[in-house]
Amino acid sequence: MKSIEEKIQDLKRERGAIIIAHNYQPDEVQAIADFTGDSLELSRKAAELDEEIIVFCGVHFMAETAAILSPEKTILLPDPFAGCPMADMITADQLRARKAQHPGAKVVTYVNSSAAIKAESDICCTSSNAMAVVRSIPADQEIIFVPDTHLGHYVQEELGREMIIWDGYCPTHSRIREVDVLREKEDHPNAVLIAHPECPLGIREIADELLSTGQMCTFAKESAHTEFIVATEIGMLYRLRNENPGKKFYSVSDRAVCPNMKKIDAEKVLWALEDLQHRIVVPEPIRSQAKKSIDAMMAIQ
Repeated sequence: MKSIEEKIQDLKRERGAIIIAHNYQPDEVQAIADFTGDSLELSRKAAELDEEIIVFCGVHFMAETAAILSPEKTILLPDPFAGCPMADMITADQLRARKAQHPGAKVVTYVNSSAAIKAESDICCTSSNAMAVVRSIPADQEIIFVPDTHLGHYVQEELGREMIIWDGYCPTHSRIREVDVLREKEDHPNAVLIAHPECPLGIREIADELLSTGQMCTFAKESAHTEFIVATEIGMLYRLRNENPGKKFYSVSDRAVCPNMKKIDAEKVLWALEDLQHRIVVPEPIRSQAKKSIDAMMAIQ
């Protein structure tokens, strides 16, 4: 009797498919993935790959972004109910209303957003390039920043640039408490605290480094430090530990778990390959309009 993992490998070869997984996915999913990374990194990877069938293990907006960049490919999301609460905290109608209140404002949208929101935006950003994106906009230009209030305020604090910031947030990062971080720092006094910019202000203020998930991987590899306290979704520790076997990584809290990121498992990946489900397609003209905001971001890299 073949294991689920063996069946997945057989079907991958048969279908000419490839599996990519976000850094927050369950360990068992990251273990069977051909590539792991952050959301935009994976969407770029999907566009570059020769394979026409991409099993995207992440949440809905991530698979949407891959479909925006690669409409000719079959992008499969193993669980169609794997959503993102922060992305759901703003609708296209709400953004249009805010734009009407501030005519002429440029809309900067975090990639953790729906295709419909990207389509209403001027330029996208990631947690790693948000400051570069905002810097690229003339100083006298009004900016609407959506949907993450914590990332928006982090950029505003760092650049001294006033923005109209939407009040969305990541529930998982918001569950990380200062008391948890301080406890870990006391337990591991030699550890460096690395935190995601989606964390609330109190966490950002005591972090040694504020980094996207991709930046965390690079920092951990290159740092002379051997111990790290990680303030982001707990799935990040699997990759960090695998890539740095001689170093130690501690999660700030067992509560730092995104339930949507944990909806996909190996069995659902197998079903996705068996049935070629669930395909994510972004309809026109939303796709082409959303791609313009992503292309605008790519142009300033």
